[in-house]
Amino acid sequence: MADYTKMWQSLDMDLELHDQLLAGLGQLFQSVYLTQENTPEGMGYFYSVIGEIHGARIQELVELKKTGKPVVGTFCIFVPEELIVGAGGACVGLCGGADFSVPFAEADLPRNICPLIKSAYGFKLSRTCPYMQVSDFIYGETTCEAKKKTWEQLNKLHPTHVMHIPHMKREQDLALWLTELKGFKQHLEQVTGETISADQIREGIRIVNAKRSAMKRLETIRKNEVVPISGLDALLIEQISFYDDPVRFTARLNVLCDELEKRVAQGVAVAPKDAPRIMVAGTPMAPPNWKLHHIVETSGGIVVNEESCIGNRYYKDNVELTDGMDEDALLGAMLKRYAAIDCACFTPNDERVDKVLDLARDTGSAGVVQYALSFCHTYNIESGKIGGALKDAGIPALSIETDYSSEDEGQIRTRVEAFLEQISG
Repeated sequence: MADYTKMWQSLDMDLELHDQLLAGLGQLFQSVYLTQENTPEGMGYFYSVIGEIHGARIQELVELKKTGKPVVGTFCIFVPEELIVGAGGACVGLCGGADFSVPFAEADLPRNICPLIKSAYGFKLSRTCPYMQVSDFIYGETTCEAKKKTWEQLNKLHPTHVMHIPHMKREQDLALWLTELKGFKQHLEQVTGETISADQIREGIRIVNAKRSAMKRLETIRKNEVVPISGLDALLIEQISFYDDPVRFTARLNVLCDELEKRVAQGVAVAPKDAPRIMVAGTPMAPPNWKLHHIVETSGGIVVNEESCIGNRYYKDNVELTDGMDEDALLGAMLKRYAAIDCACFTPNDERVDKVLDLARDTGSAGVVQYALSFCHTYNIESGKIGGALKDAGIPALSIETDYSSEDEGQIRTRVEAFLEQISG
């Protein structure tokens, strides 16, 4: 890895803590990913991205900012990514999937809130996330109570723009949402000092649509009886999609998909045909949160889909583009796409119940593991509804609630092994 010390210093990083973080990340990556066998050749690019996770990509973002283009940090898939990309900027997922930073956050925040929120806030307090340090502003959304109040605290430390996401999808709610979407565009224009044209919005939509289509292609390949890529590798790709350059990412992913299709045709699989196929449903998994997938796949199962914000929920829909659309039409099409997201923050949310059942059947999943971060009340409560629907459909399900620590790995492994044995039996 190149020496990025001067760059990190320019971003006001705590270098001593950052060195500890990178060392821990490297050890974890080696123990989880580099122990896999029969890895597709095309994964080399994505492994290299993780190897330079706080280096080469950050350097690109620093250079981008010098041209006056915006860098926007985010934790959520409700961010209007197309507007940022259309403006020539970068939409980057922020650090928030590690236990490393949680103790810093607990000096300000309660212990009994979501570990993702504490992790992200702690990264700012500890000055160890270069993506956060380089961003012009952070995008926050109102998808849960803890987030809403944390954004107030975070805004004292870093410019934070909060976009209100209505929790119902009635006509008046969608009208409010459209106003918020236009407000985000205006805020982006204020930051850059430049107007975002309809042509730029259209180009941003095209680029992001292509990225989501490539990810959908990967999902389709994973449905095959011959599974040519591990769930761990697919999860890593999904995580990288949130901060890599979207055009480069799309090109690299399509090259990998070409290879995977050949592996399917040749019968090259990463797991035996009788390995229980598992779908993971629930809350997102920000890097380096690889715990559940690692446990499932070292216990004899194979993860074939992620029904979460890090997975299917992010890429399942594209923005519909037609010739001659003006700015209002483009924003309306974007709203339609974002309103189709079935986050657990919405009520009612029957569409997610139907989607979980459809995905489980479509991917040939033998069972579903419902994954929820501790104190994530929306997904924890909704898991009962999802679990009942899965039971009625005759699909085995297991609910796991956890945080980012390794303390419960033994307990989770025992439960997962019993679940896989139940399915196999």
